Amino acid sequence: MSQNTPITVAYGDGIGPEIMAATLEVIKAAGARIDIEEIEVGEKVYLRGVPSGIEPSAWESLRRTKVFLKAPITTPQGGGYKSLNVTIRTMFGLYANVRPCVAYYPFVDTKYPGMDVVIIRENEEDLYTGIEYRQTHDMVQSLKLISRPGSEKIIRYAFEYARAYNRKKVTCFVKDNIMKQTDGLFHKIFEKVAAEYPDIQNETWIVDIGSAKLADTPEAFDVVVLPNLYGDILSDVAAQIAGSVGMAGSANIGDQCAMFEAIHGSAPRRAGQNVANPSGLLLGAVLMLVHIGQPEVATRVHNAWLRTLEDGIHTYDIYSEKVSKQKVGTKEFAQAIIERLGQMPQTLKPVNYTSAPKLASAQRAIQEPLETKELVGVDVFLEWRGGGPDQLGDAIKRLEGDGLQLTMITNRGAKVWPNGLPETFCTDHWRCRFLASNGQALRPQQIIALLHRLAEAGFDFIQTEHLYTFDGRPAFSTASGE
Repeated sequence: MSQNTPITVAYGDGIGPEIMAATLEVIKAAGARIDIEEIEVGEKVYLRGVPSGIEPSAWESLRRTKVFLKAPITTPQGGGYKSLNVTIRTMFGLYANVRPCVAYYPFVDTKYPGMDVVIIRENEEDLYTGIEYRQTHDMVQSLKLISRPGSEKIIRYAFEYARAYNRKKVTCFVKDNIMKQTDGLFHKIFEKVAAEYPDIQNETWIVDIGSAKLADTPEAFDVVVLPNLYGDILSDVAAQIAGSVGMAGSANIGDQCAMFEAIHGSAPRRAGQNVANPSGLLLGAVLMLVHIGQPEVATRVHNAWLRTLEDGIHTYDIYSEKVSKQKVGTKEFAQAIIERLGQMPQTLKPVNYTSAPKLASAQRAIQEPLETKELVGVDVFLEWRGGGPDQLGDAIKRLEGDGLQLTMITNRGAKVWPNGLPETFCTDHWRCRFLASNGQALRPQQIIALLHRLAEAGFDFIQTEHLYTFDGRPAFSTASGE
């Protein structure tokens, strides 16, 4: 008998303890070789004054086992509480969020009986870095961060996932017709990685029309890889149109650690009633079993669960008089699955897990030469209420010099000077673009001198962004209206 694998378990809040107990009962009955270390996370920890929702001592268990099976938690209302999931993902580098979205028709109602899509979402970057600022009375800012290695990690994982599970196609969703630098980089890396997997089809969709297509024709997709924000939204959309968010499991995968969970919440109103459906957490545990090298146990559990659905033994949330034969509680549903261990589904497609996808993040196979980087300008952001664009332009023009020339002023990204339109709505947040007047690379001292002149003139500069070229190509956005 293989040695047991230690895992860290958190029972969570609300319905969490009930569905976790049911999940562990099923996977143990199926032969899961695990040793459990229990930690406490969630509401009680938050209310003890720990803003992350996890005690410092619990980190040691997670660092030791490197595998976390987590039930849903409740985050108390009010400010000051950090997202536990985001904290764990970033602390342990869990860069890949994996959500299989499968239809179980006719036993779970859906408009798309053939749906079988896997959403693979980048988990660490994008707007979810949470770097935000209030800059003026009227304006706040959130930074969207997309990196070359972060993009390669998640995209390569998506192709490895497709190869491991005999998937035929990987689709990339981006919005690089607008965000040409950030989403443009993600798209570029997708094309480079895709070229290394000629056995797998690839395609790219603009995220808005791609989302419409996913909602209307999900059978057109197989594996979908997305940056963080799009992935968060569309993984819930995909799970819901497949049948129910409440039945979807999720994996968060990193080089060293992994976390597995249901994607639904803690449903405190249903707590303690023995009515909750444990399927989402159970399917998360199935993903965990594959990850820790017990695919045969995962296969037994998943097929028994499918057979239970087929036999019409359903919890209240999916119960339907058309197809259900017995409405059961959480414990009874788990027992029904246990009774069917070793049985195969007859209508639904059986599963057969082999091994987990290969982790490819450490390889970083795409090695590109460093480009020549030159400083060619600066965007200076101002808080200003002294009039319109022409008045600001006249005042700022007088501060040119030392090789820097004012070329443009924007407000909310729209060009308003020179030759702006009077209809353009403006706030108190202005961007003044200065470029090298002689076409030569700038020295940082020239920008410092410009800021000194602005300060002496009484302007409140709230942010600066240096403008660079890489191998002579501009690496900054233009403005609408240019």
